[in-house]
Amino acid sequence: MTQSVPDTTGAQHRGPSLVTVAIVFTLLFVASLVGSMAMAGGQHYPSPYESLQVASFYFTEHANAVRLGSFLQFGAAIPLAIFTATAVSRLQFLGINVAGAHIALVGGVLASLMGALSALLSWTISWPDVAAMPSLHMLHVAAFATGGPGFVVPFGLLVAGISVAGGLARLLPRWLMWFGLVIAALAELSSLTLIIDAGAFLLPAARVLGLVWMISVGAKLPKSRARHGGERAGAHFLGSDARPA
Repeated sequence: MTQSVPDTTGAQHRGPSLVTVAIVFTLLFVASLVGSMAMAGGQHYPSPYESLQVASFYFTEHANAVRLGSFLQFGAAIPLAIFTATAVSRLQFLGINVAGAHIALVGGVLASLMGALSALLSWTISWPDVAAMPSLHMLHVAAFATGGPGFVVPFGLLVAGISVAGGLARLLPRWLMWFGLVIAALAELSSLTLIIDAGAFLLPAARVLGLVWMISVGAKLPKSRARHGGERAGAHFLGSDARPA
């Protein structure tokens, strides 16, 4: 006996607005940089490549600025996790059940965890007793490692997974898929930071472009799928894995 499948044409995916979540993440991240710099009188958060004296002075004199930045970046980890879960859930709702979606989920969760850990390490450094300890440099490097390549590399997996899964199924524009793949390549190459100092220049590039990509995906990834178009495209790409939402 053939099992009947309910017609879900026009059904809407239930979940947070991806555009709103992406904008919240962007605002929190930008505010963490601008707000902390403003509180520090225009001085930027020190790089671990700078001298220990420079770092110690900054963390001692601008502890409140560091705490503000840490608070906002810790907060940014939450909408990133929500964006990841919602985007993957929406892909599955639209019939996309491939490895790319699961890769995106793993990458997004890891990036969120690394971002939160980096923020907590920076918050720890802001305490006067810690800033004066010989272990300051170790904590500073750990905060950079987790918030730098530790965040950006798995973020690249999130970008690549959603871009490929959504692009090949014609749920995202081709330009957005290729834009995501470029960002993902930059993100993965930023792992060179661990062996080459110059690799650190790839970190801000992947981060900033990634913000634009998140907002674009939020605006372009459909919440529903018409049977005459998106479903057949997804079925052609996914083969037996495609199933009605």
